[in-house]
Amino acid sequence: MWNRRLGRLRTVGCGVEELRRRRREREAELRKARREQQLVSKRLLRDDTPEEAEGGCAALILGEAEIQQFLWLAQRGTGEKERVGALVSLRRGLQHPETQQTFIRLKGSMRTLVGLLTSNQALLQLEAARCLHELSHSEQSAVAEACLPATSYLLTYLAGHSSDLIELCLYTLGNLIVESESVRRQLLPQGIVPAMASCIQSPHLTVLEALGYALSQLLQAKEASKKIIPSVLSTPLPQHMLRLLQPGPKLNPGVAVEFAWCLHYIICSQVNNALLITHGAVSTLGLLLLYLAGAVQRAEDTGLELLLCPVLRCLSNLLTEAPGGQVMLRDERVVVSLFIILQFLLQKQPSLLPEGLWLLNNLTANNPGFCTSLLSLDLIEPLLQLLPVSNVVSVLVLTVLCNVAEKGPAYCWRLWPGPLLPSLLDMLAFSDTEVVGQSLELLQLLFLYRPEAVQAFLQQSGLQALKRHEEEAQLQDRVHALQQTALHG
Repeated sequence: MWNRRLGRLRTVGCGVEELRRRRREREAELRKARREQQLVSKRLLRDDTPEEAEGGCAALILGEAEIQQFLWLAQRGTGEKERVGALVSLRRGLQHPETQQTFIRLKGSMRTLVGLLTSNQALLQLEAARCLHELSHSEQSAVAEACLPATSYLLTYLAGHSSDLIELCLYTLGNLIVESESVRRQLLPQGIVPAMASCIQSPHLTVLEALGYALSQLLQAKEASKKIIPSVLSTPLPQHMLRLLQPGPKLNPGVAVEFAWCLHYIICSQVNNALLITHGAVSTLGLLLLYLAGAVQRAEDTGLELLLCPVLRCLSNLLTEAPGGQVMLRDERVVVSLFIILQFLLQKQPSLLPEGLWLLNNLTANNPGFCTSLLSLDLIEPLLQLLPVSNVVSVLVLTVLCNVAEKGPAYCWRLWPGPLLPSLLDMLAFSDTEVVGQSLELLQLLFLYRPEAVQAFLQQSGLQALKRHEEEAQLQDRVHALQQTALHG
């Protein structure tokens, strides 16, 4: 609440402390809103095999008799080529939902397929795994449930020697994890987390990328924070994930993107972020941010830009939720890199600008050093240029500027004279309550520490701009306080 009786531009309580409290509350709400679950998705590996290339025809919907025939041939065919060919035909049929439903209704079909998965013939085993993979991609939950008998075998083969089979098993497990809580309940006691901890030491990039996908699906489960993430944190998985995110020539974009999202889900759970900081998460992510800024500045088309969103989110949340994280990010280059990324996002992916600005907010909220960097590097004007992008962006830009202004007179001295006041007057023409409210908050700080700015505000028709918001319930107290300060000091 604002104290109208005092007739001065100040909040009830202890001056800027009230502003800080309000901003902390607003930031907590924003963080909560930003922890939305990522849309789960399923992956489908569907590479043409020589048998399919020879066939060249479209897959057909299979009936019970055809499914039984293919399973019989896969078990009792005269040679490996005939047996594998039968499974190829079955797999192609399983691309259709109708065939999938027929398959799971057919008595003994899953038992037979699991039996073929345990075959000592590598090609037959791989093709049986591909059939299961097709089933795991189904949008029908009953199909995923029908695959339960196969999960223990899929887990067992994660310790095998065939990277192709391991990759296929991981993607299949990832798809099943998405679809079914009962699958997750079965996999946890079967040891999926230790199996993943072993897989992450694989030298094969395809296996690591598949593992990142499967782990990310597991970490998004509704029960993850209580039943899954504590187990993950008790293994070497976090250290290896951070190793795979270390910048340099060995950084693989596909692998890094998957594990960056894994790290994001773990951080958002708030189970033990202090442990991640102990493992060097903040410093690793900070160096990765510098590396990504260099990549986008060089316009390298390597897919590294896909890392921006999870890395920005990870850093933002770590800085907010784990005290002491900023100590490891005192390098001025972090601010420079962040502005390079903001300019890239403005041109290529403006929808991600809030992610970068949220990180800048968390860097400057309690750290005068980063505020000083913004001023000494002349980054206030580039920041103001982002104001017209959207209301969300405007609020975050204004919040960062409030972080700077609340540090005191020396900081406000650098903010005015300059383009800040005209920009704020433009913001007062907005109808969005949050944008206007944040503009009023920044004006309050500016008038508090730079009383000379009041005269300039009057000369630029500031009172007329305020008048527009006099009747808005959420703003009228602040508007009235600013009017009184402008008129009476």
